[in-house]
Amino acid sequence: MISHAWDAASRAATSAFSGSSPVIDAIFSLIALFGGIAIGLLGLTWYGRRYMRGSFVRAPVLSSETVGTNGTVRYGEQELELVQKVESYKLSMMIAVGIGAHNFSEGLASGQSYVSGALGLALMLIIGFAAHNATEGFGIAAPLTGLSRKPNVRFLAFAGLVGGGPTFLGTVVGSLWSSPFTYILFLSIAGGALIYVTMLMYNAGRRQVTNDILMLGFFFGLSAGFITDLLVTLGGA
Repeated sequence: MISHAWDAASRAATSAFSGSSPVIDAIFSLIALFGGIAIGLLGLTWYGRRYMRGSFVRAPVLSSETVGTNGTVRYGEQELELVQKVESYKLSMMIAVGIGAHNFSEGLASGQSYVSGALGLALMLIIGFAAHNATEGFGIAAPLTGLSRKPNVRFLAFAGLVGGGPTFLGTVVGSLWSSPFTYILFLSIAGGALIYVTMLMYNAGRRQVTNDILMLGFFFGLSAGFITDLLVTLGGA
């Protein structure tokens, strides 16, 4: 994602340096590039910090017996289970938000291919994106796997809508209006969001499995990602 955005921004900067295009175009392209990364990465960091402070599920009311003589809070078994449930649901939703920001740019690419008349490319993009978007659901559900009770179906449906819905929205927007600035901006936002999501998933994975298994999972995940990206590239993207 970031490499495609960088290619477009660097071409604008190179053209401006050689005098074949306005300097203002290069400036706006670079602003879109770094501004998009900041929105995707730092924006989600700020949002996550505020979101994780709130109560996605109402926190337990602690009884007097849960407070030690030294003033420290001692969670009972039920309270601890509820706190873990709250944090798991919050983390899952944050991953869905980050993936949704990333998927919006994928929808833009599909929509822009369609509006340009490249129907074959649009179809190949849809197939490629669908293939690797299916695996993103595992990332959203991963923080919920350690819960003693099955996740709420309503929450899963909502998280799926948050993560996958922007793909459709981006396709509609991309088919109606496109520009080099928005292309670079949304690709950069998606790249920054993916960095954020990767860090969240890495931290969640380290708490559940050994480092060897985690690295093995990264290997297969990267391989699957590059293969689906290759399919898109072979389609002409």
